Amino acid sequence: MTEQPPFTMSIDMSVLEALGIKLYSNAAAVLTELVANAYDADATLVQISWDVDESSVIVSDNGCGMTQQELNDRFLKTGYQKRPAEGPHSKIWNRPFMGRKGIGKLSAFSIADEIFVYTTKDEESIGCRISVSKLRKQISLGLPYHPEKVEIPEEYSGAGTTIVLRRLTSKRVRLTAAALRKRLARRFDVLDQTPPEEGGFRIEIDGQQLTFEDRQELKRLEFLWEFGEQRLPDHALPAGVKRYVIGECMVGGRDDWEVRGWIGTARTPSDLADDGESGSLKNIMVLARKRPIHEGIIDKLDFSRVFGNYVTGQIEADFLDDDDEDDIATSDRQRLIEDDPRVQGLHSFLRDAFQAASEQWNAERPRRKARDAFEEFPALREWHDSLPGWQHEPATKMISTIAALTLDQRNEREYRASLYRSGVLAFARIGLREKSDELDQLSTLDAEHLLQLFGAQGEYEASLWADILRGRVGAIQKLDQLSDDNEIERVVQEHVFRHLWLLDPSWERATEDAHMEKSLHRIAPGLFPRDVKGNQIDGRIDIRYREAAGTHVIVELKRYDRSCDIDELVSQGSKYFDALSSVLEQQNRSDERIDVVFVLGGAPTVKSRHSMRDDDELIANRLREINGRYRLYRQLVRNALKQYNDYLDATTRAHELERLLTSLDTE
Repeated sequence: MTEQPPFTMSIDMSVLEALGIKLYSNAAAVLTELVANAYDADATLVQISWDVDESSVIVSDNGCGMTQQELNDRFLKTGYQKRPAEGPHSKIWNRPFMGRKGIGKLSAFSIADEIFVYTTKDEESIGCRISVSKLRKQISLGLPYHPEKVEIPEEYSGAGTTIVLRRLTSKRVRLTAAALRKRLARRFDVLDQTPPEEGGFRIEIDGQQLTFEDRQELKRLEFLWEFGEQRLPDHALPAGVKRYVIGECMVGGRDDWEVRGWIGTARTPSDLADDGESGSLKNIMVLARKRPIHEGIIDKLDFSRVFGNYVTGQIEADFLDDDDEDDIATSDRQRLIEDDPRVQGLHSFLRDAFQAASEQWNAERPRRKARDAFEEFPALREWHDSLPGWQHEPATKMISTIAALTLDQRNEREYRASLYRSGVLAFARIGLREKSDELDQLSTLDAEHLLQLFGAQGEYEASLWADILRGRVGAIQKLDQLSDDNEIERVVQEHVFRHLWLLDPSWERATEDAHMEKSLHRIAPGLFPRDVKGNQIDGRIDIRYREAAGTHVIVELKRYDRSCDIDELVSQGSKYFDALSSVLEQQNRSDERIDVVFVLGGAPTVKSRHSMRDDDELIANRLREINGRYRLYRQLVRNALKQYNDYLDATTRAHELERLLTSLDTE
């Protein structure tokens, strides 16, 4: 008579694929199922050995274990529902069962091709080996699969159950042990300190117990709202976190639909971003019976406020997994059936909770951010305290708004300091307007009021001008540091038209009627430049503009590496000089002065000599014929740098507001 195989596993291929191999999206979700089984088996300790390099994951617990019959009827039978068969609670510790569908063990097939099950109950130890590839082959032939009976290694012969996953087959296991700790810690509400002898439950990964230290989202909280009462221990939270309690915990007014848990906000949305280990923390995990039943419910709340970008949390809603109600969790327990009244009620409840929390957040966060900014930049506190009392609140709001900005900058602190400086200047400008408005309210004006306004105006203008100068100095310094002379030429040529102060700081904000690369035919509408013989003069002027004082300036830019003869320059300059003179004469404006400026890479050369004078004197005399002069690219940059530094030093010494602004750069 043929001996009956000790183990039998029967499952349809579509079920194996849909509910096992393809259902679970990550290793943490797989381990959640195995840990839940250990919890339901009244274990007080589950130990996970995570060795991806050796292609091995081991999950051991000290629970009640299984007999051979129970292994066949429960573990190897797909769809075994323990709640109807065994009751709603575990026998030893009276725990509400986490499992419900009887398919969680199939999750292991999504990450391993070989699974060993070792279990001991009532001093009976049994073990079997499941080959996923052989299981699939038998299923494809329409035959039952019989796992292989194996001996139990000595280290796994104690009470409880050990599941060994070998020949890991999926990228889903590409996690470090540290990453697994962080992800698994979010998936169970079992991090209390209840001792094992009282039914406490511990999870260990590579010998280290999961604790609140592994809850990364808790470490990043700035504000916290807890439902019903404060339950999170202080040691699990950052110092200074602002805590609130939401008193209303009943969904839809029903006493049997209670919500516990918490929601919280981080300092910045980037604090909740995926760091490669924790995964994205920007979601709210919904738990029922201490394990996940829905991930990322925040996406279902249609809550578009800025507040939603900062939120994380954990909601405990056991009524979603009530034994007397329909099962509304999807097979992987990562989503819920959304048209169920319980789910709709939870959505409505959470939207209201979000609304209340966001109002508190919007009121308190500016004050919190301002305090942080004052600590980081003491000069801001000094400025704030120097303002009239009625300006304190708007100044605080301005500072907190800048402090709350998410900046994707390497030098974030320096960039934020520059924003504070701009904010202070803008605030000072608004303050001037307020002072001017005050004068309108006075029935009589006296010298004291006017002097106050003039003093504030002068202080503001000096600070604003110094701010511009500082930016100019920084730009010129970077230009001067360029080692490539041709790069210097390119940058200067691109910007000299828009920034004529590069040619001469005295031209700052003193120009009008500026034109770039304009044909001589278009200097003035309807007028054509002509020489002394009446012939039309052709050509294009690189840059032409008129100073506020009336002088016309023509600028000719030469390539850096081009050698220019003085005769060539004078010839070209004379053409431009004569053309503009002709147009001005036709406009009866011949008394207006014309200057010609050449920007060169090197000093002009002298080919023909008219006397024994040295080259510099000869060049100066020749250029004087057309009111001309030349500037060298490098000289131009360094002269501008020196003059602007001189201006900046003088301004900084003289003005208090500028001193405060400067301190923001140096703190």
